[in-house]
Amino acid sequence: MLIASGRDAGPVRFDPDRAPGRAADWLESKFAPWAMPVLDAWAEGAYDGLEAVLFSRSDDTSQRLYYYLCELQRLGRIAGPEPLLLDSARIPRPASLARTVERLRVLVQRLGIADAALEAAIARTNAERGAGPAADDRPACLLTGTAPPDGRLHAVIADAGFRPVGQTLAEAWCDRGAPVAEGSGDPVAALGRWMHERPDGPRGFRDPVASLAAGIAQAQARAVVLWRVEEDEAQCWHLPQERAALAQAGVPALVLTRRDWRGRDGAGAEIAGFLQGIAA
Repeated sequence: MLIASGRDAGPVRFDPDRAPGRAADWLESKFAPWAMPVLDAWAEGAYDGLEAVLFSRSDDTSQRLYYYLCELQRLGRIAGPEPLLLDSARIPRPASLARTVERLRVLVQRLGIADAALEAAIARTNAERGAGPAADDRPACLLTGTAPPDGRLHAVIADAGFRPVGQTLAEAWCDRGAPVAEGSGDPVAALGRWMHERPDGPRGFRDPVASLAAGIAQAQARAVVLWRVEEDEAQCWHLPQERAALAQAGVPALVLTRRDWRGRDGAGAEIAGFLQGIAA
């Protein structure tokens, strides 16, 4: 959709290591940790060159931050680009699908996107999905759980002689998923169906055990690091099932829960020691 509009600027950029500023007075501590540096950067004018920033209702922090930004702008506390909401309902029922398509039409109209442009963008992005990663004969280590803020944990895995498999937060935000139906005659409805049916994401209706098993199989992982941060409360309920799935897979696994998002708690050293033990 953003490609069709000519507005695709990629994921919003932020510094995960910046000290909290004014955002600490506005946000509760249990927001996902990326919200604080994003709001601080927004308040300082870092995004003033953007026309708008698109938030997703399918992620709790993203949706709440959207409403906070709207209110802070209304009160004159901050300026910056226009916050927009991608209002997608993920419950597997017809009413949720209809709601998603309806709200998507409103957003497409707001961005001035013609059907022909959206159809062309669907075809273009579908074609780009086929490009796979470069060949790498190192044993794979699947990094799963909370998407880390950048490649710092991936670098630890690579330094230990393994090929890191798993998305950073920005990569997760930009993951295009499965292809969107082409030539449907109604590209907005096709995109809405694709959004509604995606099983992944915090509010996706997916089986966490099946997802973990599929990730291990797809990566042909020789090791798994399941890493979750303190603020990732919604996913902690899956942990017992995931531990059972790891035991059943028979793959060496390191489970790190309630961790620091910035990796300042020694997680890198624990991962390095774990992988070095396997390599030995």
